[in-house]
Parts: sequence; C-alpha cells; structure tokens
Amino acid sequence: MEIDLESFEFFTFAKKLATMSLLTVGTVAFDDIKTPFGHAEKVVGGACTYASWSASYFTNDIRLVSIVGDDFPSDEIDLLHKRGVKTEGLEIVEDKKSFFWAGEYHDNMNQRTTLATELNVLADFDPILPNSYKNSQYIMLGNLTPAIQMQTLKQLNGDPKLVVMDTMNFWMDVAMDELKEVMKHVDVITINDEEARQLSGEYALVSAAMKIHEMGPKFVVIKKGEHGALLFSEGKIFSAPALPMARVMDPTGAGDTFAGGFIGYIAKSDDISFENMKRAIIYGSVMASFCVEEFSIEKLKTLDENQIHARVNQFVDIAHFNM
Repeated sequence: MEIDLESFEFFTFAKKLATMSLLTVGTVAFDDIKTPFGHAEKVVGGACTYASWSASYFTNDIRLVSIVGDDFPSDEIDLLHKRGVKTEGLEIVEDKKSFFWAGEYHDNMNQRTTLATELNVLADFDPILPNSYKNSQYIMLGNLTPAIQMQTLKQLNGDPKLVVMDTMNFWMDVAMDELKEVMKHVDVITINDEEARQLSGEYALVSAAMKIHEMGPKFVVIKKGEHGALLFSEGKIFSAPALPMARVMDPTGAGDTFAGGFIGYIAKSDDISFENMKRAIIYGSVMASFCVEEFSIEKLKTLDENQIHARVNQFVDIAHFNM
C-alpha cells in the first residue's frame, strides 16, 4: 500500500496574498539571547512580532495589538508596514522602555535560563482595539495574561471565524481560573507537551487533549519542539514530524512563529476544517524551522515563496513511505 499523503495537497500561493483579516495580540519587545553559537544583544523579539512576521507570508491584512516604549526602532515598525501589518493598535509610550527579556540556552538548546525580565510598558498594557480591528475574522491571542486575552475578545464585534490562543505554565500557576474562562471562548489552543500535561493533569498526551477539549477548544495543538507537533479534534489525531535541522542558532520565538504560520495559512485558505488544519500545522512547522536558523527575526525578513515551498516538500518527503 502506498501512503500518498492525499490530505497534503498543499496550497499554491496566489500572486496576491489573501485579504482575510488577522488580529494578533501579544508582546513586541527586545531580547538579549545567548546560545552556544553566539550572543545577540538587544534584538527585536516578542510573541506578536514573530507571529506577525510569520503570518505576513500568507495574508496582507494583519492587525497588530501591542505596546512599546519610545525606544523601539521606527524602522522595525516600517518593515512591518511593508509586510502588510497594520499598527494602529500598537501603543507607543513616550519616555518609557519596551518590554525586555534576556535568556541563555544550554548546550542541548532545549533548556534555557531566564537572566532578566523587565516588564516596563507591559506592566500597564490595557489593549484598546481600534474600531477598524473589531470585525477581524481570525484572532491570534498571544501569550499574555488571561485577563488581557479576555478583554480583547470582549471588544470584538460579532463572531470571528477562528480564535487561536497561546498560553504557558506560568498562567496555569497564577491564574488558572481566568485561563479556563478564556478557553471557553476559543477554538484552538496551542501549547507544548509539558503545558498540556499540567493543564489537564494527564501524562499521556491523548488523554491530556481529551481533557483540554472539555475545557472549550475544539482543536488542541501540542507542540513537541524537535519531535514535531500533534493536532487533536473530536477523536481525530494528526502527528506532524519535525524537520531535522543541520543548523539551530536560536530557538527563541519558534513557537510564536509556528502559531503565526499556522493561523496565517488558515486565514489565507479561509478553511477551518480538520484536513486544512493538518496543512496549517505543516506550514507553521516550516516557518518555525526557518526562524531557528538565525537570531531574532532576521531569517523571517528574507524568505520568499520558493523557499517556503521547497521546505514544505521536504516535510512531505520525510513523511512519505510505501508499504
């Protein structure tokens, strides 16, 4: 029997990007990153930055919501504009500094130590959606406090086509009740395997996904880093491989880049079926695989359609076999 990956009839990029609106909410920040391969000082980071850059290869109507200080470089905002990212929802606070995170990765690149976290303007982040954002069709709630995620949802007009949220174990520790309330209003949650276990209280990821479904999300995406990703929905499971990488310079932002590629592809295709989400998982994995090849968002600034297609084909090849 030949496994022909029929469900992976991959989307062909149109000459014009899709215009389905995508709202991204999260941090725009500075990072200081040390890895065994170098040190990048005060480079651009933040979940919303990575997700927006990644999604910009699929749709040209991205509506960013975040906050920065007046130390954030205007040329980086200009580059986002050129990628189709609208920044009316980016609050710039005068005489204040942007959110800053510093971390060091260990030799295996799977573990890191946080060296500094400076909330700065993020401590007072109270997102107000511009009127032009309130009818957004696709929503990406980045890793922020559940209160801010819920506040964002309450400002939307009507029902969006798809709401995706990211979270982390910190919010499970300090705001579990609020987190569970947000989850009742989202369609997709993206978390890593350890976060899935903590959230559900189950060790086996299949059981964990079943418990998380009961909390609200119709789709559960469990990221497993170098071991790929799992997609669960209504008893159906899809396991996506990870692409073996010859070069990993900086894992920072890989999960946010994955999420941006995932929802960006769905917004482009305007299809929220389980079969299409399989394809979206692959595209998200492709974008994340590019992200880790250089520090910060540098690799995401230089991609083109041919590179993305070639790497999608690599994913298909490593998952294809005959029986």
